[in-house]
Amino acid sequence: MGTVTTLHFASLFTPDGWCRDARVTVADGLVAALAMDTPPQPEDERHAVGLPGMPNLHSHAFQRGMAGLAEHRGQGEDSFWTWREAMYRFVHALDPDTFEAIAALAYMEMLEAGFTRVGEFHYLHNAPDGGSYDNPARMAGALAAAAASTGQALTMLPVFYAQGGFGGITAGAQQRRFVTDPESYGRLLDGARAALAGLDDARLGVAPHSLRAVTPASLREVLAVAPAGPVHIHIAEQEREVADCRDWSGARPVQWLMDNADVGADWCLVHATHVDRSELAAIARSKAVAGLCPITEANLGDGVFPAVEALGQGVRFGIGSDSNVRIDMTEELRLLEYGQRLIHRRRNCLAGSEGGSAGRVLFERALAGGQQALAAPSPLGLGSPADIVSLEADHPSLIGRSGDALLDGLLFAAGQGAIDCVWRRGIKWVEGGRHRNRDAIRTRYRMTLEGLLA
Repeated sequence: MGTVTTLHFASLFTPDGWCRDARVTVADGLVAALAMDTPPQPEDERHAVGLPGMPNLHSHAFQRGMAGLAEHRGQGEDSFWTWREAMYRFVHALDPDTFEAIAALAYMEMLEAGFTRVGEFHYLHNAPDGGSYDNPARMAGALAAAAASTGQALTMLPVFYAQGGFGGITAGAQQRRFVTDPESYGRLLDGARAALAGLDDARLGVAPHSLRAVTPASLREVLAVAPAGPVHIHIAEQEREVADCRDWSGARPVQWLMDNADVGADWCLVHATHVDRSELAAIARSKAVAGLCPITEANLGDGVFPAVEALGQGVRFGIGSDSNVRIDMTEELRLLEYGQRLIHRRRNCLAGSEGGSAGRVLFERALAGGQQALAAPSPLGLGSPADIVSLEADHPSLIGRSGDALLDGLLFAAGQGAIDCVWRRGIKWVEGGRHRNRDAIRTRYRMTLEGLLA
């Protein structure tokens, strides 16, 4: 056995609930022992409150570089579709080095926010002219390098993108950096697998971009060659997308997908914002995870996921930072609840039964859904990576609290400012709320953005 450390938490939240006086023994980055009701020993590193790290199930890392750059109103009515044009302009300028610098900042900020694994929905594959790099996974390699330099655990989800819209519309010039065919996609998966080989705990899945970007035939081909891992897809994010899907197929997006693909527990339906009751029931039966990104969905004007109805039907969910316009785990969960309060005009909509804690339900379900969607090891399970977050017990919004009240205080009052340390595979990458490589990562990012935006 190599390096062994022991962390002691006065209160530790586990998949089985809150534990008092918990000693976590970490050997070679993995949880080797977990003892409850055990006083601290002299050699223990002591902390007040511990939580499992949260999975971030949906990210486009490069979009962190354009955060705040699409907030000027253009001609006509701004929407997701006008934002997308700004994204196309930004992405055209990126090369592997600038891509890595932006991703490193995003992954660093995710760790500072309590996210210890990211599902990277990666669709920027090709060179600016649309041709393939000599290594077709060159951009995927940049993401792997960003994960290595920050400590972030990575579930890579290379995107298959074949067309520009429903019904076989040819992809436009602005989409040429995304486009693949089944043959080149197979090479991309092989290259991504090689890029991940040097990372601890990495996972590989597939991501048909959306029903508007794949044909039924190519969707079947991609699923046939998919590794034994997660399958993620954008679905029903926009009302126009739903209308276009109905015009093309006669069915709503989730309805069409359920009728034409073997959707199961390894699937993540990202957004699923505009779904009806029958679609929610189908998602629940499939045991797929709904991938919710409340900050991005609000920023883009997508709409609000019907979470009250979804949870009532047993739909599983996780959270993601998506466009990375703001990376904040606590705000994603808070906004998920607040959106329901605004729609239903009542409080504690997602708290479950009488006396339930909204903070606990949100955190616990997002933790389980994110773990499932990213094929992540069990949080704090024996032999699992030690991915742990500690809270500053003296934060004004956590003082005098215990149990679920700590999660309520964290999500609805303290926010990210209460996060003290973050361990990823037993290494303390964040201390005092700051990543150990923050200065170097931010300096590189600043130089990158100054060049891109000059």
